[in-house]
Amino acid sequence: MLEKLLNHPDIVVEIDKDLKKYSTMRLDARGDLITVKSVEGLKFATKTLTQNKIDYRVLGWGANILLPTKAELPYIQLDFDFDRGVFEAPRDEYILPASVSLATLTSHANKFGLKGWEVFTGIPASLGGAIFMNAGTNLGEIGTIIKEVKLITKNGEEKSVIIEKGSFSYRHNHFVDKGDVIYQARLIHFGIDAAISKKIKEYLDMRTRTQPLKEWTCGCIFQNHHDNLRDVTCRAGLFIDIMGLKGLTIKNLQISPKHANFMENRGESSYEDVMEMITVLQKELKLQFGVSFETEVEY
Repeated sequence: MLEKLLNHPDIVVEIDKDLKKYSTMRLDARGDLITVKSVEGLKFATKTLTQNKIDYRVLGWGANILLPTKAELPYIQLDFDFDRGVFEAPRDEYILPASVSLATLTSHANKFGLKGWEVFTGIPASLGGAIFMNAGTNLGEIGTIIKEVKLITKNGEEKSVIIEKGSFSYRHNHFVDKGDVIYQARLIHFGIDAAISKKIKEYLDMRTRTQPLKEWTCGCIFQNHHDNLRDVTCRAGLFIDIMGLKGLTIKNLQISPKHANFMENRGESSYEDVMEMITVLQKELKLQFGVSFETEVEY
């Protein structure tokens, strides 16, 4: 069925592709990859897939997703070109493709001191992926600087969403429906502040010291749990550390000795290995602390 996409000049289809390098965790994975290079191509792809009753998933930088050993659904990846001259000087607002990396945005924020952009420092993700999960750090969440998001629906239609107070919550958005693909966003900042460059550098240094940024991981495995009755936030990494499980290994997969909410692929780990580790940790966390931690990583 994917052959129907081959006639479009802005779509590349690769069948049974090795997807290992498309995941920051470098899991052994294969699947069909649809690379789309324009809005028109994205409209054609989603509409064609939907008409042929083919579900799909969006693959950004693979930073917060576990790729199965053999994917049953095709992946859509965006590769939109754009004028990088937008980063030559600071602007009041930016209209950017979802495929641009947060590292590029952090570099721009660091150079010109864009206040508010420090919140995504060190997150290895695309803009679209970060918006989808309202990515953030201890410095804040990306949702605070997003003003408008443009999507293509599963039927190939354009949709524009103006961001409001209830558009985001912790690690979630409330406007992307099943089959929607974010392709563009309008961002703002809260002014120019020379101290932002120092803040970004210090936060990167801290993350380098405390998190396995150079290892193959998918970021944090679990969301922190907020107990509304006691108004207390239970930190998954701290609880796993208290149980003495740092360094726990399943085959070539281990809980990071640096930060217990990360799992490191030490070589040839699979989706099944990660799911086994997640199951072990969830059972132990529930048994020891009575808390059911939800996963932050998508699978």
